[in-house]
Parts: sequence; C-alpha cells; structure tokens
Amino acid sequence: MKVNDRIVRMAQEQAGRALRSVKWRADLTAGVLATWPADPRKRTAQEWEQVRTAIPGGQGLPSSVIKVRTRQAATFLNANGRLPVDVFELEGVPRIPRMLLLAACDRQQATIERSDTDPAKALLRLQLPTRADPRSYQDWMWVACPISLPPTVPVSAVLHLPTLRLAGGKVRADMAYTHTVPKAKRAEHTVAVGVDWGLNTLLSAGALRLQADRRITALGAGGQFRAAGVLAKQHRLRRLSERLHAKADHYQRLIGGDQQHDLAGKHAVLRDEIRHVSQRRANLNDALAWAAARWAVDQAIAAAATVIYVEDLRSMEAKGMGRSLNTRLSQQVRGKIVDRMRHCAAEHGVAVVPVPARNTSKHCPQCLTPLRHCKAPDKPTVAGWKWAICPNQSCRWQGDRDQGAWRRIAARGLTHQNKTVTDKTSGHMAIRAVVDTLEAAAVVTPTGKASREDRSKTGPTRQHTSRPAPRRRRAPSPTRPHGQAGKRPEGHAPTDRKLPRAAHRHQGVNTISTPTTGHRPRGAALGAGFHFHVHASPPRWETIPETQSDLGSLS
Repeated sequence: MKVNDRIVRMAQEQAGRALRSVKWRADLTAGVLATWPADPRKRTAQEWEQVRTAIPGGQGLPSSVIKVRTRQAATFLNANGRLPVDVFELEGVPRIPRMLLLAACDRQQATIERSDTDPAKALLRLQLPTRADPRSYQDWMWVACPISLPPTVPVSAVLHLPTLRLAGGKVRADMAYTHTVPKAKRAEHTVAVGVDWGLNTLLSAGALRLQADRRITALGAGGQFRAAGVLAKQHRLRRLSERLHAKADHYQRLIGGDQQHDLAGKHAVLRDEIRHVSQRRANLNDALAWAAARWAVDQAIAAAATVIYVEDLRSMEAKGMGRSLNTRLSQQVRGKIVDRMRHCAAEHGVAVVPVPARNTSKHCPQCLTPLRHCKAPDKPTVAGWKWAICPNQSCRWQGDRDQGAWRRIAARGLTHQNKTVTDKTSGHMAIRAVVDTLEAAAVVTPTGKASREDRSKTGPTRQHTSRPAPRRRRAPSPTRPHGQAGKRPEGHAPTDRKLPRAAHRHQGVNTISTPTTGHRPRGAALGAGFHFHVHASPPRWETIPETQSDLGSLS
C-alpha cells in the first residue's frame, strides 16, 4: 500500500496516547504492589503516605483510585495465592478506538476553514483513499466535509483540526478551538463560591464575601443542585450492568473454548447489550457533569465571584453508609464535574481551587464548634446526619449539613488563598494543607441579629374574633344593563341546568382518594372534594353540540 508519512504520524500519535495511559497504570500498580499494606481493606496513615510517595504524582491522586487498584490486586491474590507481577497480569489487552487524529497532520493532509457568510459552518478538507489498499498517490483524493458548529463556539475562536471518530454509524468530529479569555487570579479574592458534594443533593453552593476588616459574611442562603432522578436512573443502569456481566461470565464458563456451543449466540447478544448499557451510562454521566458544572459556574457569575472553592476529591471515600449507598457515592461523576467546571469557569476568568475537606461538615461555620447532627429540625433527639445544630449557647446556628459545609469550604479558601499552589504540568490550582492559625479566622460572621425567643407553634396562628368574616355576601350583586343578572355570589353550582365544558359539582368518590378502614375525611359525603385531604381528580367534560352556524363558519 502507498501511504504518506502523515498517516503514519496519526498512527504514532494514537499509539503514543495508549502507551502513556499504560505507563500511568503500570506506575500506579507498581507503587501499590511495592507498598502492599498489612490489611488491604484499611491502610494506616503511614501506609497511605508510603503508597503516595511510591506513585509518581501520588500526592494529588484521589484515594479512591488507589483503593480500586488495591482491590484488584487483592482479588488476584485470593484467586492465585500470590500478588500479580505487574499491570499486565491485572488487565487484558487494551482496546484501541477507531479514530483519525488529524491534529497530528499538517495542511498537506487536512485543512479546516470557517465560512465567511455563516459563522456556524466550517469546511474540513482532507485526503482519503479511494480504495481499501491504495497502490499509488493517485488512489488518494481530497474530500470536503461540511461541519455544523454548536453555538458554544465563539465567532472569534480559532478552529483546529478535529478528531474524527465513528459513533452510532456516523462520523463525529471532536472540534478543538482556542479563544482569548480573562486570566484567573491565584489570590486577592474578595468574593468566593463554596461547593460541597452530596448524594441526592449533588451540589450545595453559596457565596461569601471577605470584608475590608477581614470579616467573612454570607451573600444569601445559597442553593442546591438536586439530581435525585438522574442518580436513581444511573443506579438502575449500574445494577442492570452488573446482572448482565454476571450472566455473560456464567455463559463464558459454560462455553469454555467451544465457539460452536449453543450458548455462543446468546453470549454475543449479551456482550452487545453490555456495551449498549455502558454507553448509556457514559452519556448520562457526561450530561450530568456538564449540567452540574454550568450550574456551579452560574452561581459564581451571579455573585460576581472570582474563585470557586470545591471540596478536594483526594480524601473523599464512600464508607460507613451501607453497601448500596457506598456504591452509589462511589459511582458519582465528581471528577468529571470538576473538569467541566474548570472548563466553563475559564471562559469567565474564574479560578477553580480544591480545598481540603477535613471537618467541613463537622464544625460550625460561625464558631468552629463541633456540631450535633440529627435527622431533621423537628426531630432533634432522633439520630441522623442531615440536620446540624451548634451546641454553643452563644451561637446556636443550625441548618442543613450541606449548607454549613459550603460555608466552611468557602471560608477556608478565602483565608488560605495565599497558600494556593499551581501544578506545573496541568496548570490546575489547589490548596493542599490547612494552617491552624488561618483556620481560626475562617468563621462566617452573621449579618443580622437572630431572635433567641422560641417561635414554635403552640396554637392557632390567627386569633379568634367575635365577628368572623361572612361566608356569603350580605349585599346583593349589582345588576348589569339590559336586565341581565349580576355576578352570582359564592354558592353552589346550579343544579337546574348543565354547564357546558365544565366539571360536574357532584363527582362522587372520584374526588378523593380511596378511604382506608376506620377513616373518612370530612367533605367526602358531599362529593365536592374541598376538604383537608383534597386530591386532584380528572374533570369530566361536557360535549358541546355542533351548531349549524359553527359548521358554516368552518366551511
């Protein structure tokens, strides 16, 4: 075959990316095996420090990544009675995706230009072979591919050669572009947004201001990004994927090496379904990550903040919440959200800085006193974790656990902003350690004086009067001209005629829910449904007869 050296460069770039990924996993596996702990299920603080030192770049590596690799090695140890030698015994042959990395080529292989008349259009020109085995350069020809750009690509952006890949029988173009953005500051921040992670409440965020006298005050009550429905669907897809994998493994054991086995066809169908479910999970995670990142950046833009302090992912680990809940916490796309958040924030000159998560939900944001947690504000004696109450009598702050956590994160970031470091490789900013003297000043000053009196409801809100408001009007309604009656006062629906296109007043038992044994809500006998246990019911519409005039107008 006759292939120019630009095609070779694309193949070398793709191979280089795969080798760099393997090199990272090999170093991670070697570091875990070289510092194998006494108890693989729980490392001590000294063992954690040893494994992070043995892994290149391990100081900024999330602990969940190290634990997953440790579990894989422990599974291999239980099955074979020895530890694996390297990563090649833990993993199979990597799959290489089918794509064209046009960024590795020059203008002699591919070019891209933006349309002069329509900024949302671009034209990609590249050389492609006319046959599967080109024998000479005459078997290559230039092909023009029009590309529709999304509205997120600015008009002034410089387009770069995309990466072409196959997805669902179509060719997709991953377009890269560059444009000028404001430079994010490392320090000198006065308004900051704190972001805390949760389970059903995926993100809790709010803004704090650093005053001239070094006091920290809150700008509003904050907000929450709730994604319980999406996370529940993600959990269902994970359970489905686990069942499919278990069934496929069982078929594989039954088939063995016999490709003519009766179950070979069913096994192939299961493998296709597993790939389909995995793609659905990936698409759902990607959409959730973009939505959550944009929401967090919008909070910073609305508050005119110049930095977003987010809880550091290195020490975040799901444990102590039960097997199912721990798995749901571990499956969340926190890493993707932080990456998307950096991308969206960079366009507005907003810095994204992770801060240590130690004691952010444990201490009071206003006095740093250890909080007492309960199930709900109306259940202070029931053990729980959702609601936090400060036992300090001079403070008595209480609120949602996540609402207090984002205040602590933002206050810690504002007081430690001069300790922000920038990674030379990735350019990402982070605060790695907490200084006790600076932490003592990370308290949120209340903006208003809170009332100390007990405002619990012990009686009716409205006081009884000797002359309550009448239910019906005492004065007759005014008459209209031409002898028409005025507006009817409050009363029952007329019973002497049918109302066109209106629900019947007496709807029987359809108006309320099915009564339970020994319970009959007041108003159920009337059929009106206007009682203390009201439920919506579908109306029954009257049919309007078609008149001759209506038919004539339609014709």
